[in-house]
Amino acid sequence: MIKVASYNMRKGIGLDRRRDPGRVLSVLGELDADIVALQEADRRFGTRASAIPPHMLAEHSDYEAVELTDRPHSIGWHGNALLVRKGVEVEESHALHLPTLEPRGAVAATLRIGGQRLRVVGMHLDISGLRRRQQARAILDHVGAGEPLPTILMGDCNEWRNRGGCLADFGAQHHLVDTGHSFHSRRPVAKLDRIFASPDLKAVEAGVHRSALAARASDHLPIWARFERV
Repeated sequence: MIKVASYNMRKGIGLDRRRDPGRVLSVLGELDADIVALQEADRRFGTRASAIPPHMLAEHSDYEAVELTDRPHSIGWHGNALLVRKGVEVEESHALHLPTLEPRGAVAATLRIGGQRLRVVGMHLDISGLRRRQQARAILDHVGAGEPLPTILMGDCNEWRNRGGCLADFGAQHHLVDTGHSFHSRRPVAKLDRIFASPDLKAVEAGVHRSALAARASDHLPIWARFERV
């Protein structure tokens, strides 16, 4: 069984407007997932430094960041990062360039976990519906160009609708896992955060992580799912 999670951490800034990386690490500890896709993990300007200082991640969590760029202070690519539980083997990783007018990207990795190989993609898509569909196709092109592997796609899709658009693009070859409403964390009314999986993976549990801490740490709640191989 593999547990994955996706979390738009809003650069570590909570609803109290304080940047508190320790609080984000505590939420990750509550999640206790094997793999986490983060959005808004790095600051947007300057050195693109991680909102969670790398030494805090190393010293106060069970996670390691998948290496994606050569920026010394960053753990992600255009804010997207992948965390894996210590001991998970990273075979390869990719920073994906997406068609966009603003800084957007996606990240992908091939992992070996519990004796199984798995492809994981983390993403944060555009607020424009047209751009979202173009970005979805770029991600799917990357997946399709690789070797056949069990695949999980997850992140903030910025899609307010329950069907159509990029959801239909991803859903053509991957099933959408029903996790629940994750935005806004104060009063969740939208399913902006999504998890998709290839047909050879079965979601046996899934949901939104609701805790007092998560409700304050970001404007999104984390989503999660447990998978087994079909």
